[in-house]
Amino acid sequence: MGKRVKRMTCWFVLCASALSLSTVHSTPEVTLDDLKKLETICFVPSYLPKDFRLQRVDITYDEPGPDEAKRSFPLYSIVYSNDPRSGATFSIESAREGIGDRNIMVEDDTEETEIQSPLGPIDLICRPKGKNGRKDEIRANWVEDSNMKAENTKDPKGHPNLGRFHGFSATGITLAEFSKIVQSLHPIRGEKAAASAALQTSALKIHPKVFSMINCWISDSESPVVTEVNLDAVEKNGNEFNQDGLKQDGEWLGCPGPDTNGFMRYRVVESKGSHYKIEFQENGGGSLTTASIIECEIEKRSIQRDGKPVTIRVLRVLSYSQK
Repeated sequence: MGKRVKRMTCWFVLCASALSLSTVHSTPEVTLDDLKKLETICFVPSYLPKDFRLQRVDITYDEPGPDEAKRSFPLYSIVYSNDPRSGATFSIESAREGIGDRNIMVEDDTEETEIQSPLGPIDLICRPKGKNGRKDEIRANWVEDSNMKAENTKDPKGHPNLGRFHGFSATGITLAEFSKIVQSLHPIRGEKAAASAALQTSALKIHPKVFSMINCWISDSESPVVTEVNLDAVEKNGNEFNQDGLKQDGEWLGCPGPDTNGFMRYRVVESKGSHYKIEFQENGGGSLTTASIIECEIEKRSIQRDGKPVTIRVLRVLSYSQK
């Protein structure tokens, strides 16, 4: 636990220092060409606002954990800026694990929003509030690259090897400019088409029991039963949504049925942004396997919990049909 906290602290310091104008300077020892030599995916933008130039590239190395092979894991960061006196920057950071939320600000005059990108939906926080005008600061939460998603699918409890989290921040630009930069991000090694496709079509990673809750019992007739599920609670409630037994079999993610010899599994039939069409199958241990097609959307909503407002991530059922 101590190692994870240490890593998280280091990356919060890096995020802050990357946006500090006193640290925006060129480092000829490391260039964008050096990022092409790394096995990991490194993102760079093809669009930048007027007068923005590359100011800094850094490569650092994360040390292995006590249960990992003795090797170093490369991490990268990039800072772009126009005239440093204007305070306008765009920066990219990366991390491997032990991370915390990036989109946290202590000021009251802040606003949360979400943008779509080639990497999927990205949560943002910015200040000051309002959709228009230049922002003092914009900070996006971490997003996973295709390597990270593939490694998590193969071993949900394992350490990432080539997989990385990527974070994007800016100062002194508008939300529209920030969104345009993010839309132009692509892997530096010319893997744009393959990586973007993998990011867009990667399987949705949700415990199959969530979709079982949507179906009625086989002895009943009315579905869907549950039409909205708190995904934050699903991720935290490890007793009810136990990860043991989860198995990826081709395009199917499945797990054993509770107290039976059966199974429950699903596959993503279609996906676009945060909208998914799922085929779900369930077997109670006999010869009968039921199947359904569920269209759903993942979004954020606010609720009151213990008298205080909280924002949660939910899965909402949009359509349901038996197959």
